[in-house]
Amino acid sequence: MPFKAVDVLGFSVVTDYEGMFREAGVEVELARNFCSLDAGEDDIIRAVGDGDAVIAQATYQPFSRKVLSSLPNCKFIISVGIGYDKLDIDAANDCCIMAANVPDFCLEEVSDHTMALILACTRRVVELSNWVKEKGWKAQPDPEIGGQVWPKMWKLRGRTLGLIGFGRIPYALLPKTKGFGLRIIVHDPFLSREELKSCGVEPVSLDELLEQSDIVSIHTPFSAATTHLIGLNQLRKMKPTAYLVNTARGPIVDPDALYTALTEGLIAGAALDVTEPEPLPAGSPLLKLDNFIVTAHSAHAFSSSAPGLAARPAEEIIRVVRGEWPVGLINRQIKEAYLKKWG
Repeated sequence: MPFKAVDVLGFSVVTDYEGMFREAGVEVELARNFCSLDAGEDDIIRAVGDGDAVIAQATYQPFSRKVLSSLPNCKFIISVGIGYDKLDIDAANDCCIMAANVPDFCLEEVSDHTMALILACTRRVVELSNWVKEKGWKAQPDPEIGGQVWPKMWKLRGRTLGLIGFGRIPYALLPKTKGFGLRIIVHDPFLSREELKSCGVEPVSLDELLEQSDIVSIHTPFSAATTHLIGLNQLRKMKPTAYLVNTARGPIVDPDALYTALTEGLIAGAALDVTEPEPLPAGSPLLKLDNFIVTAHSAHAFSSSAPGLAARPAEEIIRVVRGEWPVGLINRQIKEAYLKKWG
């Protein structure tokens, strides 16, 4: 029987997976059993069925222990994108299923977006634009705008940017921030002080980062350990003139604590691309605040990213069929057990 791949995701940029398989000389049957991003566990189980490989988006689609243990032939799951919040890696290991993501996707886009949010905060871009639209052009120094907006603006050079997490995206952000003359400090419990210093950044504890930073930018992966990593206690440690930026995952920041911090002047403002919940409900009190910017999970968006992202699942499946390890393999510790079970 040919190797069977099941696409439960679908993608906005159509990629000829069958053509890629033929060109590579591998025999792969492709089933397109698309599920929505909010599909339930039973939906995923039915869609995958007896598939050998699954193309999915495990940031949203659930690949829990229940799902994985119900897929008797599944050897490989490729999650399209960087995140895989709903993929149970421990269960994948127990079921001898390789899991992969696309770790190099949209690095430049998200790091650019992070820089844009930093500038939007410190140069009050959104507030100034809204002022012009609502109250008219103020081209010259004006008591009204000068007294309310301009005193909140400051230059970046000489300021301190604190990065929580130092993976591929903040590494891509690094030269952009240094071009603005920022001092960069980093908290990442998974990297040694020596590793961080070798990248030209200063390693610090989380408390030190919060206390010293003029801008705090979140880049840590989402997990149980990082859920509400930034709560009211952490926000109280920040400078009242500091800004919080989040382009990682929404639940890392406690939204109720953030609202308190923004309304009580614990921090100067926040710019989020991701939120909890997502999307924010229309009645969210955060949306009424002038010192809150939100961009609706758009940091990754740029047309040049999509073709490479769409092709990656087929490329990884070809590697698996050929007996090679996926480039984006997450659970590398599974190799020996995988070979023992599947050959």
